[in-house]
Amino acid sequence: MKLPTAVILAAGSGTRMRHLDASASLTSRQAKTADSGNKTLIPFGRPFLDYSLGALAETGFKRVCLVVSPFQDDLVAHCQRLETGRLKIELAVQAEPRGTADAVLAAEPFVGTEGEFAVLNGDNYYSVEVLRSLQALEGPGLVAFDRPGLLARGESNLDRERMARFAIVQTDPAGLLARIIEKPDSATYDSLPEPVLVSLNCWRFSSAIFRACERIPESERGELELTSAVQYCLDELGEPFRVAISTSPVLDLSERGDIAAVASYLEGVEVRL
Repeated sequence: MKLPTAVILAAGSGTRMRHLDASASLTSRQAKTADSGNKTLIPFGRPFLDYSLGALAETGFKRVCLVVSPFQDDLVAHCQRLETGRLKIELAVQAEPRGTADAVLAAEPFVGTEGEFAVLNGDNYYSVEVLRSLQALEGPGLVAFDRPGLLARGESNLDRERMARFAIVQTDPAGLLARIIEKPDSATYDSLPEPVLVSLNCWRFSSAIFRACERIPESERGELELTSAVQYCLDELGEPFRVAISTSPVLDLSERGDIAAVASYLEGVEVRL
């Protein structure tokens, strides 16, 4: 069944993006936006967010909920100005920065309790191929990325060091999600046999995720983590998660040094909303 609805998590403060980097090549407009930390608005001809929205529209999504903080007036204004023919865009506010699971909860009134929906990071650009894999899943699940395959393909701006920051996906013999490990330590990461699968928050959820997000405790970092909510769905709610494995490109826009590589990839990408 086609997914009509996507939730984009865009309420982050952009701490790494605000850090100065003398080696990064930025236009004056890019530098000004980077200073604000608002990654989704960094311009590549048009704001980064627009390319993500265009890919969603291209793969059959009809409704998008952007989860924002109370302080992102520029982002809200941009969304209100957008002219769209294929997408309906709405906003949800995450009142406090309490983690990714809390951000998903902020979108519950928009999503409702019936049907399935996607959840994606606002600072990642997922290629059309990735989003088609998400659409093709039969039920809740995620697109997990084959680390060596993604590195070998070379189209993303993700190196081995950066990918070590991402959650690790472990599957059972049937290919279903068995465990997801948020930010494993280096010893755990190095001990994993290849191929290592990583999560870049490319999810397909049912409404069960909202119950899980409400019930999980805070992590050691003092946040409500989406990975903990997914594990709760597996262990306590008995909901299976299918795993689609991909090496298709994903762009990560976390810091100023990413901007040049992202600009190169997005050059010539058409945006139709």
